[in-house]
Amino acid sequence: MPEEEYLWLPREDILQFEEIERLVDQFLSLGVNKVRLTGGEPLLRRDLPTLVEQLSRKTAIRDLAMTTNAVLLAPNVHHLKRAGLHRLTISLDTLQRDRFIKLARYDELPRVLAGIDAAVDPFPGFKIDSVIIRGVNDDEIIPLIEFAKARGAELRFIEYMDVGGATNWSMSQVMSRDDMLKTVAAHYGPVEPLRENSSAPADRYRLPDGTIFGIIASTTEPFCRSCDRSRLTADGVWYLCLYAARGVDLRGPLRGGVSDEALRDLITSVWHARTERGAENRLDIRERSPLIPLKALKKDPHLEMHTRGG
Repeated sequence: MPEEEYLWLPREDILQFEEIERLVDQFLSLGVNKVRLTGGEPLLRRDLPTLVEQLSRKTAIRDLAMTTNAVLLAPNVHHLKRAGLHRLTISLDTLQRDRFIKLARYDELPRVLAGIDAAVDPFPGFKIDSVIIRGVNDDEIIPLIEFAKARGAELRFIEYMDVGGATNWSMSQVMSRDDMLKTVAAHYGPVEPLRENSSAPADRYRLPDGTIFGIIASTTEPFCRSCDRSRLTADGVWYLCLYAARGVDLRGPLRGGVSDEALRDLITSVWHARTERGAENRLDIRERSPLIPLKALKKDPHLEMHTRGG
């Protein structure tokens, strides 16, 4: 929760599970085979395991994953596993309670840690995502690796991005992949890069003891040209890029009674015409400031990462 005031999405605009299923079916028919439930916080959605179960029955989905802040995970983790969730990613930027309160604006680190521990058995090898901000939590790189290692999880560090609620972002706060690797190598010794043929955003590395971790260098080394991801908000707006100022409304046609074929044609035409290179374009800006001013952010909930699934 980077800002205190939000304009939340109207409840009547939120897609019903049946509407989500129908849209997912159209994307699957066009070649999509990976689906991730993210947020915001997906576990705030009532009866989420029901949606997971509905999606898990679709054989075209090769990878069904979820990203969560883990606050509500402990009482739900086994329900999600039984419902058919394949993989789990948990966001955790700090292990320090006072720091967690400043970053997240709520005092929930104990429940987050309980949720993480509850995920160890049902989701072995789950991932932990940590956004590293210079001068804020860059001193926790090694503790976070050790924390993840003790739980059999794979840690992924993420460069601090100037999107959504990062209204106080500055380039000076970005700890680059190279600097992260130097910090890790100084503690553990030589770090071996893993050579993988994958469109996944993280570059993965191996420590001398065999521990694997990843780094998503989306700020200093954008991967726009190989990006094959898009995002559908909870109210049916489709974004092709995290940096996009506007998305494509799919809820309107969906509720307007258009055919599946018409939905597929719309999706196909938009995807084929895409030109977004948001992170690359931002990298070329000499005097780079936050992407979205706070005043604009408070007027449009779709500009926030809790809405578009950052």
